[in-house]
Amino acid sequence: MSKSHKQKSEHTNPWSFALELGFFAGLIWGGARWLMYAMHFTKVIPGFLAEPFFKHDFLTTPAGHLLGYLSFIVFSVIASLLYVLIFRKLKGPWPGMIYGMLCWSGVFLAGSRLFLQQPPFRLPWNSVISEFCIFLLWGLFIGYTAAIEYTDERKREQQTKLA
Repeated sequence: MSKSHKQKSEHTNPWSFALELGFFAGLIWGGARWLMYAMHFTKVIPGFLAEPFFKHDFLTTPAGHLLGYLSFIVFSVIASLLYVLIFRKLKGPWPGMIYGMLCWSGVFLAGSRLFLQQPPFRLPWNSVISEFCIFLLWGLFIGYTAAIEYTDERKREQQTKLA
C-alpha cells in the first residue's frame, strides 16, 4: 500500500463528513419529530424552524410539514458543520448531549419569539419535554458519531498493523 493511499484512508474530510452526518441526523431525527407531532406528543408543528419565513397557516398543511422536515434537515447540516469543525476531537457521548441541550436552549428559550411566537413554557409540558428529549438524542447522534469517527484509535491501530 502506498504512503499517499494510507494517508487518505486515515483522515476523514471534515466538510464532507459533516454534511453527510447532518443530512442523516436531520433525516432520522426530523422524522422522529414529525412522528412525535403526528402522535400528539408535542404541539410544536414540524415547520417551526420555518416560522419566521412562512405563514403559520401554511406550515400546518402537509406541504408545510414537508417544508418543516426539510428545514430540520438544513438546520441539522448547519449544526453538524459547526460541531464537526469545532468539537470533533471531544470523546464520548456527553459533549454531543450538551450540544443538543444548547441547541434546544437556543431555539426554544432564546429564539422562542422567533420560532414559536410564544414563550416555550406556555406549551404543554409534554411538548417541552418531548422536544427537549428529541434535541438531546439528536445532539447525541451528531456528537457521538463525530467522536467515533475522529477519536477511535482502533481503526488506526489496525491500519498500522497492516502496513
